[in-house]
Amino acid sequence: MAEASSTHPYVYGMAAVHKIYRSSFASAPAFIESAVEDEHRRALVANYYTNILASVESHHGGEEECLFPLLIERAPKQRDVVELGIEEHQQVLALLAAAKTANASWESKGDAETQELVSALGSLDGALSAHLDHEEGMIVPLAIEHVTVEEWAMIPAHGVAHFKGDKLWLIVGLDLENRTPEQRAAMLDNMTPEWREWWGTVGEPSFNDLIAEVRQTH
Repeated sequence: MAEASSTHPYVYGMAAVHKIYRSSFASAPAFIESAVEDEHRRALVANYYTNILASVESHHGGEEECLFPLLIERAPKQRDVVELGIEEHQQVLALLAAAKTANASWESKGDAETQELVSALGSLDGALSAHLDHEEGMIVPLAIEHVTVEEWAMIPAHGVAHFKGDKLWLIVGLDLENRTPEQRAAMLDNMTPEWREWWGTVGEPSFNDLIAEVRQTH
């Protein structure tokens, strides 16, 4: 992914968020199959995907509210590129709704719904991966050229404000995990003192415990 100069937004955070989705959906079959005949683990994995799906939804909402309108206005010659991204969002949203339904059904009904969930998340992954490729290759470079630092910062802020999951610290932890040490330091430095304290005392320990359990598939 292209990077910005000091006078334009640094966009590496977008790739870090996208890696959350790519890795989480790639891991879905193994995570789900590891919960067969294990009610506690099924609840754990179902909640993990509840939060991942909530993150996809809020992340895309931030782009639709804070990014796409600016690019259509400021890069009219590339309108088709942006409109394709918007169309892809609509396709993803339909598959996202199906995945949320399948995840809830699997959590409540158990192993009989395993393959339905694996299939629903696989379909979402296919459409989402294609969209993320398009976004990273075509839309993010437009953002570097046409969007200010302050405007770019509105995307993650919108995502946090509209996140409907119950474990925001899970998403923050996965985001930090996908950054370089320098990028992680910058993300933490940009947090308010209250957020840094929250992450150090509540968020990070909770994340470390949960993600270790989720990834314990054997």
